[in-house]
Amino acid sequence: MSNKRLQLTWYNKDKAIIPTEIGKYGYKWVEPEDPRYCETHTLIFDEYVQGTQTPKNDEFRYSEQADLQPQCDNLLILGESGEVLEALTHVPELAKKYAGKVQLVYIDPPFNTSQIFESYEDNLEHSIWLTMMRDRLLHFKRLLKNEGAIVVHLDDVEVHRMRLLLDEVFGPSSFISEIAWEKTFKPRNDAKMVSGRHDVLLFYRKTEQLKLNKLPRTDAMNRAYSNPDNDPNGAWTSAPATAAGSADHQGMVFGIQHPITGQIIYPPIGQHWRIGQENLLEIMRDWNPNYILQEIDDAKVRADICNISVAEIRVGVKALIIPDFSPVEARRVYEQGKWPNVYITNGGKGGFRRKTYLQDLEDRAVEDMWFQTEVGSNDEAKNEIKALFPGDTPFSTPKPERLLERIIHITTNPGDIVLDCFAGSGTTAAVAQKMGRRWITCELLDTTFQKFTLPRLTKVVRDEDVGGITRTKGERVAADNVELPDGVSPDDAAKFTSILNKLIVDDEELKKDKVVKKLKAISKTKNTKETINWRGGGGFQVAHLSPHCFDYDAKLDRVMLTENATGDTLIKSVVANLGFSLLKLEETTVFNGRRGKTLLKIIEGVVTVEIVDWLVSQIKDGETIAIAAISVMDGVRQHLRQVCKGSKIIVIPDDIFKFSKGGNE
Repeated sequence: MSNKRLQLTWYNKDKAIIPTEIGKYGYKWVEPEDPRYCETHTLIFDEYVQGTQTPKNDEFRYSEQADLQPQCDNLLILGESGEVLEALTHVPELAKKYAGKVQLVYIDPPFNTSQIFESYEDNLEHSIWLTMMRDRLLHFKRLLKNEGAIVVHLDDVEVHRMRLLLDEVFGPSSFISEIAWEKTFKPRNDAKMVSGRHDVLLFYRKTEQLKLNKLPRTDAMNRAYSNPDNDPNGAWTSAPATAAGSADHQGMVFGIQHPITGQIIYPPIGQHWRIGQENLLEIMRDWNPNYILQEIDDAKVRADICNISVAEIRVGVKALIIPDFSPVEARRVYEQGKWPNVYITNGGKGGFRRKTYLQDLEDRAVEDMWFQTEVGSNDEAKNEIKALFPGDTPFSTPKPERLLERIIHITTNPGDIVLDCFAGSGTTAAVAQKMGRRWITCELLDTTFQKFTLPRLTKVVRDEDVGGITRTKGERVAADNVELPDGVSPDDAAKFTSILNKLIVDDEELKKDKVVKKLKAISKTKNTKETINWRGGGGFQVAHLSPHCFDYDAKLDRVMLTENATGDTLIKSVVANLGFSLLKLEETTVFNGRRGKTLLKIIEGVVTVEIVDWLVSQIKDGETIAIAAISVMDGVRQHLRQVCKGSKIIVIPDDIFKFSKGGNE
């Protein structure tokens, strides 16, 4: 029996792809050993953008999110996504910081819809697209924490292939859900076949250690809860005191003497009390402390409720009785409020119900259908971009901040790292910053980077972005000294007043009518203050990828150094590609890198016996040397092995990338 897993196959799956031109979309096939594919680039750090948190003032309300510590350890990179991910996973200093440390990867990659948009090309052929995504998924897997998640945002063109690809890289058991996002509420009547209204979010986890955060309850869900008796436990709603299945729970079928009417109350036919007898006795004693358990002649009544014969009914089941019955105490409890958990309906004369408290309820579970009313639409996102960049409409399908807010909320916590390697306008990083998360993002196109990504994130940390999730409009509430009836929400009251005003707009008598004025008064509402969720602050490091130092010459069939491969650029490139950690000037003035007890020296020229002897004199006992040089004199390798065992010489570039079209040497 074969143990091979089902896999997706495509043209040139065993090959790699590289950009056809630096800084633009477009790829070509190469061998995986080709240095143009597997060269590790380093990051060149540019300016650091810093913001200051705006102080609070009385004009606004402030959410808990507004008090989160603004994150400063963020990274914005100009560069091709595959090369950026290669740097994050293979440059030792970066890998130490980020490999296995990322909590969420969210990507909104080119959808491969054979369309060309203004800010990026989206017309990659299927096999190239799959190779591009496969290589990036493998990097993501290395970068994610075991508790981490990856969310891939797609439309219906590639989603089926991406699902198989994610299964292949992360394993089928890592699949969490395929979530539909209602990206628009406007059907397109010019659609040739079907007008699409949703995108797809594929949720995967790295391991079973991922724990999703639930969503806050909505106002509509909470509206059913009120506090008519001033219960100190807060708002509650009415729930049945009984449950089905009386015959199987005969011990919970018994009579309760009503504390006000004195009548013996039983569960309806076929049902039983939800609360055990001992607990129910304690609750009823809050109505009248004199309740006791007492046998009464009610076998026939209990048998009828259980739909069985009297001979089958359980004996010895006692009722809750008040000896020397008096309703005075229970009436006092009812009138003063703060009713017990099992309360009496119909003004104190009805049956029993129980309270379900709002404070005891969990937040709501994440569902697989997200509507634009809750998380925004493409149109909302376009308006956010227009507000930030008046006069520009650079992206055809931008993502609203509320959508990213939900994704980040359910998969991360403050301080976690969020990664998006297709930055675009920078929405993911902007929302992560506003939510107190750390972030890494990169953008390929220099025009997009300079015109949109960098300026937007600068506005975020400097509190110059008031859109998106930065602020929440004030909510509609009852006016001062107005108490709306149960079942009437502030929005309902506001709509009622609006309709009433329209109905009497031309009737002066009705405008002065006392009843109309009273209706307006008892339905009066107001808006609370706007809530601030983000006050600026924190900052981010701007960086770009180092240039290519290695190339392949097809005519010579060998690896060559580029014109960039000189000085500090060559040193940092060789250090990274050999897997050494770069040494800082304060650590050494001689060597360039270290890996364990091996010190690396890079020589942009010829290594000689004299150089070897001098380098050996600079190391401590137990240390070895690796010398990377453009050329080496005859006999130097043997001399180094004799004077410092375990040391070696590496010729640049031949010993770093041993590649030719003839195969891997």
